[in-house]
Amino acid sequence: MAKETDDDAPRKKRKTGSVLVWVLLAMIVTGLGGYQMTNFGGTRSAIGTVGEREIDAGDYGRALRQEVDALGAQFGTQVPLDTAIALGVDQKVIQTLVNQAALDNEAARIGISVGDPTVAQQITDMRAFQGTAGQFDRTTYSAVLKQNNLTEAAFEARIRDDLARGLLQGAVVGGYAAPKALTDTLANWAGERRGFSLLRVTEADLTTPVADPTDADLQAFYDANPDSFINPEAKRITYAALLPEAIRADQPVDEAALQKAYDDRIDEFMVPEKRLVERLVYPDQTAADAAKARLDAGDSFDTLVADRGLRLEDVDMGDVAKSELGAAGDAVFALTEPGVVGPLATDLGPALFRMNAVLAAQETTFDQAKDDLAAQIQVESAKRAISDRFEEINDLLAGGATLEDLSKEPGMEVATIDYVPGAAAPEGIAAYPDFRAAADKVADGDFPEAVGLTEGGLFALRLDEIVPAAPIPFAEAKAQVETAWRADALAKALSARASEIAAAVQAGASLGSQGIVTVTRAIGRDGTVADAPETLVADVFKMATGAVQVIDTSGFTAVVQLDRVVPLADLPKVDADALRDAISVQVEQALSQDAAALFTQGLASEAGVRLDQQVISAVNAQMQ
Repeated sequence: MAKETDDDAPRKKRKTGSVLVWVLLAMIVTGLGGYQMTNFGGTRSAIGTVGEREIDAGDYGRALRQEVDALGAQFGTQVPLDTAIALGVDQKVIQTLVNQAALDNEAARIGISVGDPTVAQQITDMRAFQGTAGQFDRTTYSAVLKQNNLTEAAFEARIRDDLARGLLQGAVVGGYAAPKALTDTLANWAGERRGFSLLRVTEADLTTPVADPTDADLQAFYDANPDSFINPEAKRITYAALLPEAIRADQPVDEAALQKAYDDRIDEFMVPEKRLVERLVYPDQTAADAAKARLDAGDSFDTLVADRGLRLEDVDMGDVAKSELGAAGDAVFALTEPGVVGPLATDLGPALFRMNAVLAAQETTFDQAKDDLAAQIQVESAKRAISDRFEEINDLLAGGATLEDLSKEPGMEVATIDYVPGAAAPEGIAAYPDFRAAADKVADGDFPEAVGLTEGGLFALRLDEIVPAAPIPFAEAKAQVETAWRADALAKALSARASEIAAAVQAGASLGSQGIVTVTRAIGRDGTVADAPETLVADVFKMATGAVQVIDTSGFTAVVQLDRVVPLADLPKVDADALRDAISVQVEQALSQDAAALFTQGLASEAGVRLDQQVISAVNAQMQ
């Protein structure tokens, strides 16, 4: 490594640079995968410059690949480059490299650098370059760099640049203190609590029930809400389906096979008597005897568990058979009512056992299980029979048979449905995921072919036409219209009743005199109220003390009265101080980040940025 004229940077300022170095190493070792940038645009090797500093095309390619891979990990699937570019990943990478080049350009201009010993120390500390003995290994070092198409000189230059860049950034971002006025303002806002009373208005609170609608009411509602009663665009699909249930009854069942299935699953049919048991283990007999004495003196089993530093779920054994309790089985199963026995010897030490319930044995005879077993065996046989016919059905279709022709096949169902992609609760054949996947993809002119169902069975389908969205005729939609009318009428009635209650409270009545009130004594801005809309707390924090407000959202109507405002000063001092400290740290970090961004932007603007789109495009094309 070439000797620099500047002295090594003081060790107390190496932290920022070290972080950058480790990020660079992570990119090199995990992000490249042997990726190389060659022949990407004649003899030009830079995608641009910032001042006198070039932005290396290889750096751009490596960084872009790393970002695309990270995006794929986030989505759980490989992301094509053009998709990543559409999401702006390339611009993010370019901006990062421009910022780095601006800092490098400025560091070089003002003479900031680090000496060889500092660079050497950073490299030898990197675990990626260490051998089996945990020490820096030059052979490993050379091999890793060669694998990633980097020379030692180039890599060491980058380490030097990163360290120098870290020194420059550290000088800019350090030393910011959060202004007290800002910290106090934010802390007071974030730490404030509100106490309020809430009366949920329900149908039971109405003074007059919602009247039944007339046909004229329903017709008027239907006419006023045409978009609510529309059949969505659908695919009219004809399908042929052969399902196991259609031919199950035709499958023969051998008596011997039934008996074997019963014997193989005997544990399902002959369930022994069990007990719900908890076991509290002690380290020795003396401790266990002392615990039993406390129990006899009146202490509860729950108290003994808590005194052992345990929770009830820690000692719960669930439902156990006698054989699962070993030597303790006889004593525990001798209990016919809930109780505690012991201390009893166990593999873990002496223990007290609490028996909470007796679970009777469950015995299902062969004759009782026979019909269910036969049906299950027949279904499995039907699945195999259908699977064996898969190629035959495909051959029929390939030979010119239509879906309608397949109706002659035993068990085959042929029908037509209007399929709506993404329907909330599909029924019939559309309830099968494999059918929906095929129906989503089918297009006009596609040739029908057999498709297997994961659940067993097969189908083939054909797109007949696209059925455009259309209003549902009133007579057909009447039941749906009535449901919607009642929901709308009830919502209006609840809103009107809530307004009456709010007016009464504003006139001097207590909220409690109007119905059942739930009181929340203190809640923060990030709090939630069970069974209430997410906007409730935000609305409460907009209210003045004593104010009454109607909260009326879809499916929720209530009257809220703000009882009190709890300022930050009323919180325990330790909690208030912790909040102020946390906010102060966030403010200082924000100030540092903003300062670094503005500083970097200023450097780039002053030095001048030039990007070569032809080289960028060439790199992108090579990565496709």
